[in-house]
Amino acid sequence: MDSSKVWQADRLAGNDSSVWVTITDMVRKTGAINLGQGFSDSPPPQYLCDALSKVLQSGNYMFNQYTRMYGHPRLVQSIAKMYSNLHQRELDPMSEIVVTAGAYESLFSCFQGLVNPGEQVIIIEPFFDCYVPMTRIAGGTPVFVPLRPDGTEVKTSADWKLDPAELESKFSNKTKLLILNTPNNPLGKVYTKDELTVIANLCIKYDVVCVADEVYAWMVYPGSQHVRIATLPGMWDRTITVSSAGKMFNATGWRLGWSVGPKHLIKSLMIAHQKAVGTCCTPIQEAVAEVIDVEIDRLEQNPGQSYLNILPNVELLPKRNKMVDVLKAAGLTPVIPEAGYFIVADWTKLGVDNTTFNDDSEDPIDYKFVKWLIMNRHLVVIPVSTFYGPEHKHLAENYIRICFFKADETLDAACQVLKSFQSNAQT
Repeated sequence: MDSSKVWQADRLAGNDSSVWVTITDMVRKTGAINLGQGFSDSPPPQYLCDALSKVLQSGNYMFNQYTRMYGHPRLVQSIAKMYSNLHQRELDPMSEIVVTAGAYESLFSCFQGLVNPGEQVIIIEPFFDCYVPMTRIAGGTPVFVPLRPDGTEVKTSADWKLDPAELESKFSNKTKLLILNTPNNPLGKVYTKDELTVIANLCIKYDVVCVADEVYAWMVYPGSQHVRIATLPGMWDRTITVSSAGKMFNATGWRLGWSVGPKHLIKSLMIAHQKAVGTCCTPIQEAVAEVIDVEIDRLEQNPGQSYLNILPNVELLPKRNKMVDVLKAAGLTPVIPEAGYFIVADWTKLGVDNTTFNDDSEDPIDYKFVKWLIMNRHLVVIPVSTFYGPEHKHLAENYIRICFFKADETLDAACQVLKSFQSNAQT
């Protein structure tokens, strides 16, 4: 149509590209082994499915209707009970919690509810890639600061650190938010209390709100401890903590999350949520409330039976260790994650000549390699430069992100592809 009016809003310009759209289309075309996207191909815990079945068969027809906009009453009460303990304070379920369509919508509501045009948002690299377009759509300006490997012998995600002076240099009188992702996607870094204290002190000094994206908080491996920045002195009143039922219970398709924080901040999220999604799925909220109540009892009385303990220690840890061994055997250098279900590795050790996959595009070299890997070896991973702003993409061009929360047969098939590189190098 030849019309200057029938077109998208200016605020959406430049925000249409997505590695996930590109990768998903390539997976569909090739049927490649998918270690790229962050979801499991194994079932969620049976008690979660049973809880939803119980709700649907309960005979309570009201579970098929709208519930409270800001969160199903039973669910916010369950969240308040769990998070009052985690945050070391008594939470008001009706004013300090908002339930959203996944953690993704919680994040979107943070930006829409709090960021004014022209205000700045500090984003720590590497970052989950939605932070940047969400900032821009709200009219804000992203300001990037990278985690950097501490030394040449990088072995774990703990070896990636912020420079406190560099971090402070990014604060100004225009700074509105700092986005903190701990545990971090894609690195799996778990920020220490000392690292969080540096961030907290700067947020207080410059009067900045911290959005703590903590969706991987229940996937921390032995030897590391997740500290919630909202519990540090002076931080409750300026922190929004974002969580995900999908990540907690291996059911990302349920699209249910929530934000917890002081009512003066949560109120803004409630308004943004109310004017967009309105209300989330009632039966799913009731089912998640059921399993949270079960988990509260198990964590208090029998921690070994808690799925939130089983998930990192029984389900994920063996898969992580297996993937580390496979990557090393294939000649790659993995960065062993302290949490989560992703592992970052230096792909340049595979010995693939860059001319094999180089093309005329302006894509970073890791993106070109990943596209070649999908089309020619039928293995899907994610280029880590995706998680960096333009200025620092070069810091990530040697790395790929691999999701290891997959069925054993999927991991075994991927392992054969990776081992083939080493075999080829030896012939």
